[in-house]
Amino acid sequence: MQAIFNQTIVMFILIVTGIICFKTGIITKEGNRELSNLVLSVVNPLVIFMAYYQQEYDSQLVENLLISFGLSILSFAVLIAGAYILIPAKSVNSEIERFSSIYSNCAFMGIPLIQALCGNTGVFYLTAYLTVFNFLIWTHGIILLSGERNFKNVLKVLYSPVILSIVAGILIFFLQIKLPLIVSEAVGFIADLNTPLAMIVSGVTMADTNIIKLIKNKRIYYTALLKLILFPALLVIISALIPNIDSTVRTTILIAASAPAAAMCTLQCIRLGKDSLYASEIFAFTTVCSILSLPFVVQFDKIIQNFI
Repeated sequence: MQAIFNQTIVMFILIVTGIICFKTGIITKEGNRELSNLVLSVVNPLVIFMAYYQQEYDSQLVENLLISFGLSILSFAVLIAGAYILIPAKSVNSEIERFSSIYSNCAFMGIPLIQALCGNTGVFYLTAYLTVFNFLIWTHGIILLSGERNFKNVLKVLYSPVILSIVAGILIFFLQIKLPLIVSEAVGFIADLNTPLAMIVSGVTMADTNIIKLIKNKRIYYTALLKLILFPALLVIISALIPNIDSTVRTTILIAASAPAAAMCTLQCIRLGKDSLYASEIFAFTTVCSILSLPFVVQFDKIIQNFI
């Protein structure tokens, strides 16, 4: 618990750095959008690629990766069902609340946190969650926010940088291809940018939030409760009932699902003309609260494991 708490504090300091950069004009909204694209399109994919590249082939790793896929699909099934049951469609901005409670910041927050706690093996298993996440967020997620069934988004998923990096990584892993040392070092340097850049981008995104309005909105507290406490606790109990799951796999999927609301919700709300301010408020509030919720979710998982 201490390790994950320390890591979230480090990430919080980086987030505060992002807030300061925005308030002092060092990073603008447009600049932050470009940094966000850099992280999503270049840095995150290379982190995933290196997670595959740095692993020696092992049949146990392959088996655990398949289990990670199964557990990821199960997790999203639980999250989607829970969101539709506990967030009525008739409530204002219900689609934003549902989206935020289902989809987490599993790339921005998940990768650096899991890398710190579980190393590259954890990031290796995380690729399963990211694959399912990207497929669903560009299909179900867009349909949820827009109300329109546009299956062209499925094609976008197939050639997104994250999916391409996963495909390349899988080939590298199974064929055990080794890159020239100078190339792998360069790629590694770029991948190392992930944690500071991702957290600074998150901080800049949060900096424009109206704190007074946020703390008066009871719906944000309810959405945060579902996203950070209730749904993760439910996933802990369900996963504990499944026998023979590797502890690193369990921790990786749990952290990915328990991370704060996805920043993607804000970006998509801007694109679709939805209430992007409300989406950013949920993102900001759950990000701050996750500093406390994530360590306790992991600790709760350990307690349940010992109990069962």
